[in-house]
Amino acid sequence: MEYQLLGSSELKISRIGFGTMSLEVNNPLNETILNKALDGGINFFDTADMYQKGWNETLLGRVFREKRKGIILATKVGNQWRADGSGWDWNPSKEYILSAVDKSLRRLQTDYIDLYQLHGGTIDDPIEDIIEAFELLKSSGKILNYGISSIRPNVIREYVKRSDIISVMMQYSLLDRRPEESMLPFLLENKLGVLARGTIAKGLLISKPPEAFLNYSSEQVEKMKAVLKTISEDLSPFETAIQYVLQHPPVCSAVIGIRTMEQLQDALDAGKLKSLKYVNMKELGAVLPANKYIDHR
Repeated sequence: MEYQLLGSSELKISRIGFGTMSLEVNNPLNETILNKALDGGINFFDTADMYQKGWNETLLGRVFREKRKGIILATKVGNQWRADGSGWDWNPSKEYILSAVDKSLRRLQTDYIDLYQLHGGTIDDPIEDIIEAFELLKSSGKILNYGISSIRPNVIREYVKRSDIISVMMQYSLLDRRPEESMLPFLLENKLGVLARGTIAKGLLISKPPEAFLNYSSEQVEKMKAVLKTISEDLSPFETAIQYVLQHPPVCSAVIGIRTMEQLQDALDAGKLKSLKYVNMKELGAVLPANKYIDHR
């Protein structure tokens, strides 16, 4: 497994991260999968307080309680479940962030969070209050670093300009190349790390039947999927899709949703010392016209 510093921080994270949202509540293999991921070199685990209404954080806390120093733990805040459980509402208030972190810490069975992320965000949020909340948590030692999970360029720019975030989690794949237009160069220039999610586009690049995705037709999705099968003799389609993303600076880690042992093995294989040739990168980039952000520019 390769490792890389996350932005300008001291967090040295695995190039393949474990996105825990996909873990199923009743799967008896969850603990085995998480431990084998750690044994295989994955040290970055990403969760959120809203996943399964806190169960996801509770699982990680139980499994890694005695191994806390060996992992880098990231969670998120901002989506608040309604009291009746019917859904959630966006709540980025300072008061909510300061209270939610304590609940996350209890579920995670830890006294600090390596990376605390705002789970979304709009340009109309009370951004100064949000930043103040994160800074208070950082000064108290409850969190070591903070970032945002967002695909909105206008929101990302505001946090880069006004805060000390170290990372941005964003959707990025061969079927969603919107970050390439301006966000990746901007974040690289400002020394922030990117945590890429959705790198296999809900499985459409690998195993799922083709369907329309963003501005691409199902025929275009199938075209990209077909090219992935033949582009490299050394890499599987899964590995190729992941390596395409990882070789774009400032991407530090591909955070992959893992639910089964087979998916874990694919993820571990993708984290081995392999890379796409420059000519392969160019070929993949030419298969479809790159899409661009339309809203929130």
